Amino acid sequence: MQTLLKDIRACEICKEHLPLGPRPIVTAHPDAKIVIIGQAPGTKVHKTGIPWDDPSGKQLRKWLNVSDEIFYDESKIALVPMGFCYPGKGKSGDLPPRPECAPQWHEVLLSKMPNLKLVILIGTYAQKEYLKGNTKKTLTETVKNYNEYLPGFLPLPHPSPRNRFWLMKNPWFEKEIVAELQKQIRRLLDS
Repeated sequence: MQTLLKDIRACEICKEHLPLGPRPIVTAHPDAKIVIIGQAPGTKVHKTGIPWDDPSGKQLRKWLNVSDEIFYDESKIALVPMGFCYPGKGKSGDLPPRPECAPQWHEVLLSKMPNLKLVILIGTYAQKEYLKGNTKKTLTETVKNYNEYLPGFLPLPHPSPRNRFWLMKNPWFEKEIVAELQKQIRRLLDS
């Protein structure tokens, strides 16, 4: 695993497309039972090298109801984005994750984590990749029908502050889905 992580962190397959240059961000461990597959690091995470070290990460940890210590314990929770490097700025936020990363690294990385029980899929990019045509017409419908994907997968919206309006429009998410997420996390961390 350490050799693989070293190779991923040295990856430059899409460097000509990266405005800040390559800086692959990933954490994983063979003992991890949970993997969070997000989109791609933002500028703050690119700068610090710490996954989810931004307001989105703070909200995600709140949804999970875990401390920073547990969240960053890679033997418990692996943090694997669809695109390992900051992809650049778009019209309404960051650009989509680079398409080279997931095909290059995900399968081999996940194969080194035999104890995985739950894959948390954050956002449409991760959901489309991992739910292979079983997503609903919208992210909202996919998240609302989360129980169709359990026990292996749990789809979530992105915890970005930009999604505050989505959260206000969908109060069922925090009442039902976050409660289920926390139940799943407790069960796996306590086992």
